[in-house]
Amino acid sequence: MRKFAFLAVFAMLFSAPVVAQDNAAPRTLNPASIEAQQAGDVAAQDPDDGPLRGTVTDDSAWQDLGIAIAAFATNEDVPTPANASGTQALGLELSRIVYNDLRFNGLFRPVGPDALPRPSYAQITAPAWNTWRGRSAEMLVHGFVRANGDGRLTVGCYLYDVALQSELVREGWVVAPSDWRRAAHRCADLIYSRLSGESPFFDSRIAYIAETGPKDNRVKRLAIMDSDGANHRFITNGQSTALTPRYSPDYSRIAYLSYVDGNPRIYVYEIDSGRQTLVTESSNPTFAPRWSPDGRHILYSMAIGGNTDIYRVSASGGGTPVRLTDSPSIEVGGSYSPDGSQIVFESDQSGSQQCYVMNANGTNQRRISFFGGRCATPEWSPRGDQIAFTHIAGDFRIAVMNPNGRNMRQLTNSWHDEAPTWAPNGRIIQFFRTERGSGDTSIWQVDLTGENERRLRTPVGASDPAWGPVLP
Repeated sequence: MRKFAFLAVFAMLFSAPVVAQDNAAPRTLNPASIEAQQAGDVAAQDPDDGPLRGTVTDDSAWQDLGIAIAAFATNEDVPTPANASGTQALGLELSRIVYNDLRFNGLFRPVGPDALPRPSYAQITAPAWNTWRGRSAEMLVHGFVRANGDGRLTVGCYLYDVALQSELVREGWVVAPSDWRRAAHRCADLIYSRLSGESPFFDSRIAYIAETGPKDNRVKRLAIMDSDGANHRFITNGQSTALTPRYSPDYSRIAYLSYVDGNPRIYVYEIDSGRQTLVTESSNPTFAPRWSPDGRHILYSMAIGGNTDIYRVSASGGGTPVRLTDSPSIEVGGSYSPDGSQIVFESDQSGSQQCYVMNANGTNQRRISFFGGRCATPEWSPRGDQIAFTHIAGDFRIAVMNPNGRNMRQLTNSWHDEAPTWAPNGRIIQFFRTERGSGDTSIWQVDLTGENERRLRTPVGASDPAWGPVLP
């Protein structure tokens, strides 16, 4: 994986754009433009149509905020490899990505660039305060993009408190043209962290299974994409079935299950080099590889003689697998707690499919799900405070509970949602949804309130998402 060159450019940010400005009203974009329609901007109302309203929350209280995200400006509109139309068009795309990142996480309801005045380059560091106060904006996001002589781009990001007429935070990056989207995600991360006090997650990627073909004969390939569904890349060619990918804790590798000639194998794919390592293979049914928090081991389930147990094996592919469960029942899955001391898994040892927790060495197994229905595919939150799972009670729904099984809450209400995976900061959950009848699959995400669902667009059907850590 090519490392993203984030360079400290604070001195440049303080010296440019030019500080001088006039107080004339900036040009307003037409909300009915083709660009606004393509962006799917549901907030693209006339900029003079009432106040901007938004919300942000922390662990203690909600605060009403009006967050305006204006189009990023440029000092000179020139074509770049990132956008042949020029840096002005690229600036609009950058701000749209920031807007979409922030509006789909359940904490913010901002107003995006297609509904707002477009600031000049000079106004980026000296906002037209009266313009934004007149629209009831309490927070203002400005930015710029500039084409450098060496072919790279400089992207700046600013967050202002309009009422205080003060800057809250700024940051800048020098990036290759191919990494312009990452700069936008970094800007969204900067704003998110400053306003919420929480860890960022937008500059991350997702591994998933790309599905094509009829539902009774699907071709399943390993693929990766950005956290917002952009920049798809297929890793395997579909000659063998790929299933249940998971990123390593350091983001450098992906573990996944592959069926070649009907025999299951667990591989580790190195993102940097493209090299694959065979971790384990067997003629017995094998399921759900999962990493330990230190990246040294992989959990998986294997069925032998009608009995399915959970095993641990070295991620390097050496050594003998260690069996962690041995009851005469079906134990599947396995997700470590963030500190590596416990494992949550599913088992039918009580007579139905339920969720259990055990110590990392397999001892002290105890059931935690007692809320009716079945419990499957549990996944421990990166924060350690909750477990997401598939709740099966007629329909399949995504739910969360405390690690002791209490305070269960359903987050989705569809026919068939399953296989949750957490955002790096533990606030958003992704899963895949299967449509009744067609069997078509797609990836969705939902925040912890259950009120903000979003589908991630993929070029083909998609299942088994795995959210990776924030990129280095």
